[in-house]
Amino acid sequence: MNLYMAGIDFLRAPIARREPVSFVRGQVSALLPRLAQAAHVTGCVLLATCNRTELYVHTDGTAVDPLVLLCREAGVDADAYRAISVVRTDAQAASHLMAVAAGLESQIFGDDQIITQVRDAAALSREAGTSDSVLDTLFRRAVTAGKRVKTEVRLTGVPASAAERGVARAADFFGSLAGKRAVVIGNGEMGRLAATALHAAGCQVTVTLRTYRHGQTIVPAGCATHPYEDRCAILEGAHLVVSATTSPHYTLTRAQVDALDRPPVLFIDLAMPRDLDEAIAGREGVVMWNLDDLGDLPGQDDGARQAAQSILDEAMEDFTAWYDYRQSLPLIAALKDTALMRLRYDHAYAGLCEDNDLDGLAALAVQKTVDLMLGGMKGIVSPERLTACLEHMKKGSGK
Repeated sequence: MNLYMAGIDFLRAPIARREPVSFVRGQVSALLPRLAQAAHVTGCVLLATCNRTELYVHTDGTAVDPLVLLCREAGVDADAYRAISVVRTDAQAASHLMAVAAGLESQIFGDDQIITQVRDAAALSREAGTSDSVLDTLFRRAVTAGKRVKTEVRLTGVPASAAERGVARAADFFGSLAGKRAVVIGNGEMGRLAATALHAAGCQVTVTLRTYRHGQTIVPAGCATHPYEDRCAILEGAHLVVSATTSPHYTLTRAQVDALDRPPVLFIDLAMPRDLDEAIAGREGVVMWNLDDLGDLPGQDDGARQAAQSILDEAMEDFTAWYDYRQSLPLIAALKDTALMRLRYDHAYAGLCEDNDLDGLAALAVQKTVDLMLGGMKGIVSPERLTACLEHMKKGSGK
C-alpha cells in the first residue's frame, strides 16, 4: 500500500516525552504542508491528541521513515524517540487507525472523543491540501467503522472521556462532589465536558473565559463564568480545579497557588502539553493529576472487544478490496487492450478490421464486457491475479 505510520502514545511514552511532539490545531495546519513536501510523499495526515501523536504518510512507492519526518518537524532527535515509538506499514497501519477511531487503543477504553479527532485530522489534511485518495478513503472508512462500533457495541459501562473520567475520580477522591466548588480553566471542548460533568455531579462550577461573545460563546448550562485574567481570585476556597486549555504557557504556577490562603485540594490537568506547573504537586495538602493518571480503566468486556474487532475486520477487508482494485486499474486497461488485440488476431475477425465502424464496436464491446466482469469481482480482484490473467491472454497474441 506504500502506507507508513509513526506513533508516539501513552503506552510507550510518559507525558513528559509526549509533550515535545504534541501539536495543537494551528501547529498541525502549519506542519502538514512541510511534511507533504518531503521526498516521495504523496499525502500525509497528522493525528495529534492528548494521548497520541501519529503521522500517516502515503508515498509514491519509495520507503520513507515517518518517525524521522515527524521528529524533524517537532525539532527533536528521532533516535531519542525510536525506543518509545512504533512504526507500522501498510495493512498494520490501516488496521491500527481503525482501532484508534473505535476507541480500542485509547488510554480510556472506548473514548468518545477520539472518533471526532480522527475525522478532524482528515478534514484538516484536506484543508491543507496534503491528503490523497488513499489516505482520504482510509480515514473516511475508519471513521465509519468507528461509528458502527459506537452504535452496535457497548464497549464499557463507565465514563468514556478523559474529562468524565477525571470527574469520576474526583468524586471518589472527595466521597461526593455535591456542594463542592469547582473551577474549570478553559472553555474548549474538554473544558466544557468537564464543566458539564462536574455540574451533573452536584458541583458549583465556574468556568474561566478569555473573551465572551453573546450568541457565540458556549457556556455549559448551570455554570457561572469569570474572566481568565482574574482566575486566581476565584480559586480561594475552591475544592478542585480542572485545567484544559491549548495555552503554550502554564495556566497556574506554584507561586500563584502559594499566594492563596485556602487553595484547592485537588488539581486536574487535562491538557497536552500540560497546563499546570508540576511544582504545584509538591505543595503540602495538594493532590494533582494529569492525563497519565486517568488510565487503567476497569471493566473492559472481552466479548465487546471481539464484537468491535469483527466490525473493524470487515471494514479493513472492504478497504483492502478497494485499494487492490485501485491498484489494478492500469492492469485492467492493459487487459482490455490485450483482449482486443487477441480478437484482431483471430482469423475470423481479421477481414473485418478494415471496417472502422465494426472495429470501434468491437473495441467498445470488449471494454464493456471486461468492466462488467471485473465490476462483479471487486472483492477478489488483485494486481497479482490480473497480471497472471494478462500473461495468459498474451500467449499467442504475437506479443
